[in-house]
Amino acid sequence: MAATGITTSEKPPRLGPYKPTVILHGGAGAITRDSLPPELWSKYHASLLNYLTSARKLLDSGGSALDAACYAVTQFEDDPLFNCGRGSVFTEQGTIEMEASVMVCSIEPAGPPVGAIKRAAAVSLIRNTRHPILLAKEVLTAADDDGGFGGTSSMHSHLSGSQVEEWGWNEKGLEKKPDRWFWTKKRWEEHRRGLQKSNAYTFEDLLASQGPDSDSSPLSPEEKMLESTGFSDIPSQGTVGAVCLDSWGNLAVATSTGGLTNKKAGRIGDTPTIGAGFWAESWQEAVSLSVESGRYDAMRMRPHSLALDHLWRLGSWFAPCLNGSGSDVEDSRWNDAPPAYTAIPTRTPTRATSSQAYYSPLCPNMPVPSRGQTLRRAVAMSGTGNGDSFLRTDAVRTAAAMARFSASTSLADAVTAVAGPGGLLQSSAGNRWGRTAEGLGGIIGVELIESADTANPGILYGHTKGSGHTSGRAVFDFNCGGLFRAYYEIDEEGQKEKPVAMVFRDEY
Repeated sequence: MAATGITTSEKPPRLGPYKPTVILHGGAGAITRDSLPPELWSKYHASLLNYLTSARKLLDSGGSALDAACYAVTQFEDDPLFNCGRGSVFTEQGTIEMEASVMVCSIEPAGPPVGAIKRAAAVSLIRNTRHPILLAKEVLTAADDDGGFGGTSSMHSHLSGSQVEEWGWNEKGLEKKPDRWFWTKKRWEEHRRGLQKSNAYTFEDLLASQGPDSDSSPLSPEEKMLESTGFSDIPSQGTVGAVCLDSWGNLAVATSTGGLTNKKAGRIGDTPTIGAGFWAESWQEAVSLSVESGRYDAMRMRPHSLALDHLWRLGSWFAPCLNGSGSDVEDSRWNDAPPAYTAIPTRTPTRATSSQAYYSPLCPNMPVPSRGQTLRRAVAMSGTGNGDSFLRTDAVRTAAAMARFSASTSLADAVTAVAGPGGLLQSSAGNRWGRTAEGLGGIIGVELIESADTANPGILYGHTKGSGHTSGRAVFDFNCGGLFRAYYEIDEEGQKEKPVAMVFRDEY
């Protein structure tokens, strides 16, 4: 296998109707200009732009979102600047335990992406696989090889430990590396400082413990740069991630990390936990065209059978009202038509709201949307920061749920409500906020909205450009000093775009 370890999925013969895009993150935390000197930032900047543009090139040539996202992450995993792969932090016991995950969805219900049968997969407690993200990808696509009928084992979504690594090496041809490959002096010294044993058992002692025949390759240029700067002052909440949209409307997220410095051996973080550190999903909504505002107002899909279940729970006194309308009763109104919908307030909040009013879909005055008045939405996200806070709040899935189930909430608003200043992550830390690393973090994502009403294209921001390609929207927010990120910035006319790499809210 090549150094990058990329195995491309079967590619379509031509490009699809969507404009590809990609957004990356390289970690978030209490980063300041004092702890990130210009010469070190230039290294980060170059790496981020390089990985961004190379992933975009793959997408523009017809590559799938899954291939591009995994390709970007493999580059992070070979870069000791970032806390994943070769730059992974050490556990409390002085070992390396890596984690990685992937998830996919598609805006097109008739054209599922590679990995659609299982949709998500993760690996953890990985010690010697050069690219954990490729191992997660193989776990994801294993179910596709047999159509999902290969037995229970092909449908596992999270595997850990030596056996899954051996499966990757022996059956999938993934590259195995010795322990030394993943060791960096910077991470070792960070580990020893955390144990308050900075002067005992140095990095040189660690290398010597491997014996004269071990792989003791010289320091890479990146490692030498880390030694010559104040890099040790930067917190290692450096989980990396990529979110990609390909030309066929497929979204994929890939996330990889070495975890927390001096974590307990065996600790499982948010990166391999579905919904906490990564998420992707698509859904359909009904819309009504507001004559007064000239825009679409979303109406949330609610299958009437589920609504009836909730009504039955209100008590037996309600049963007569529902007589003959059980969830297993077919009604001609629903044949070949969308399921019932629930009205949603039509105001557009500036941020995601905490609660919304929902009404019964059985209300006699409820308008039933005509066929064609629908739109599809797809979102994919990756998070970075304090993993335990992401786990406690199920942060990334929570943001997706806000966009899906709250009125007129964009993914950008939802991400801000969770990962922005004063958001859910920050509030979850309570009085420990600012005194510990708890609650720190950021989220990146891509949202794609496509209206089925061709008479009114572009009403939402899944708009069609002059080229005829529907484009997605890259979003991000964070509540801490900095978030290493790279994405394509689009001008006000929506025509020109340029690659951008940033860490703070304003330019470095």
